[in-house]
Amino acid sequence: MKSTHEILVNAKLAVKDIANLPTEKKNEILRAIAAALKENEAKILRANERDIEASRGHIAESLIDRLALSADRIDGMCQGINEVANLGDPCGRILDEIRAANGLDIKKISVPLGVVAIIYESRPNVTSDALALALKSGNVCVLRGGKEAYQTSKAIVDIARDVLEKHGVNKDVVNLIEDTTRASATELMTATEYIDLLVPRGGAGLISAVVENAKVPCIQTGTGICHVYIDASADQEMALNIIENAKTSRPSVCNAMEVLLVSKEIAEEFLPKVKERLCSKTAKHKVELRCDKAAAEILDLPIANESAFDTEFLDYIMAVAVVDDVQAAVEHIAKHSTHHSEAIVTQCDDAATFFVNNVDSAAVYVNASTRFTDGGQFGMGCEMGIATQKLHARGPFGLNELTTWKYVIHGTGQIRE
Repeated sequence: MKSTHEILVNAKLAVKDIANLPTEKKNEILRAIAAALKENEAKILRANERDIEASRGHIAESLIDRLALSADRIDGMCQGINEVANLGDPCGRILDEIRAANGLDIKKISVPLGVVAIIYESRPNVTSDALALALKSGNVCVLRGGKEAYQTSKAIVDIARDVLEKHGVNKDVVNLIEDTTRASATELMTATEYIDLLVPRGGAGLISAVVENAKVPCIQTGTGICHVYIDASADQEMALNIIENAKTSRPSVCNAMEVLLVSKEIAEEFLPKVKERLCSKTAKHKVELRCDKAAAEILDLPIANESAFDTEFLDYIMAVAVVDDVQAAVEHIAKHSTHHSEAIVTQCDDAATFFVNNVDSAAVYVNASTRFTDGGQFGMGCEMGIATQKLHARGPFGLNELTTWKYVIHGTGQIRE
């Protein structure tokens, strides 16, 4: 087993091998990786089955869904890589140009970050997304996945490294940490000599551990206590469809809704419809509702603990509250949100405008499901994660966010007086 330190040393040495690779060569490699993943689908699925078998009984079933791959999900991974290949190169762009009074020609040019590390949990598709984005943006990637998905991630990385080698490129531009203990995570957080950016992607515990302990620069991503507010003017059938999709289409992901807020003007009429849609015997996926006092009285359910509104359930569980109006909804969101994705369902332009202008989150929707907060859905191919902070990156973390810039200055012999 290679030590984490050895992998980091090799990764740093590989920076020069990817940073200046022509766009056409990067795209050729990416398409070859996508093709190789599809060709080796059976191998990846066998590795994934071993991971699932080892994880059953140790992690929640909703997290097994995150871990599980299928032919369709592998097709999605390949599609994401090909979409990244089809995007413009984020490096070498002139971001700004200044002609100084003294004749200096000053250009601000986008360049790769260098070595990008990502710590993530049981999401093997993150492995392919991250390596594709890193390659296209001219960065070396160091992947540290959770032990639950190690065999699957290793199969994906081995295939990518083989493709790199066949194309005459140093395979150490793509790396997987072999040590899945906490020691390797700690080593990445403190590897200031080797890592230019660290991205944590996972639950609240992982993200807070990285943010609190990292000495290397990091981007805060992931935790999604996402809200949907149903305004008094909402088309109620539309609202029910959005709620069902946002909560149940894939509850284990960070853009799934966790909290439903309903205007008091329609709560007595609308909440029973929600209960019927999500909790009855005919529901596609039965959802447990955890209600505040007003919602509990309407639905004849127990009153939930206040902590329900600060929980990322990642499961078929949803907190429900009745609020006075859009202003009260915005205040509730400000108190409980993780600044990921929030939505309003309304037919009132003034309510929509107030909501959009006053909700401080990375993605704010009007009459649409929060499930669209995703690099692929936003036309970015795929993503490193959803950034919930404000500096450098916010929302889907894609190619442009994996670059920095340098100033290049051309002169004709100028000296400063």
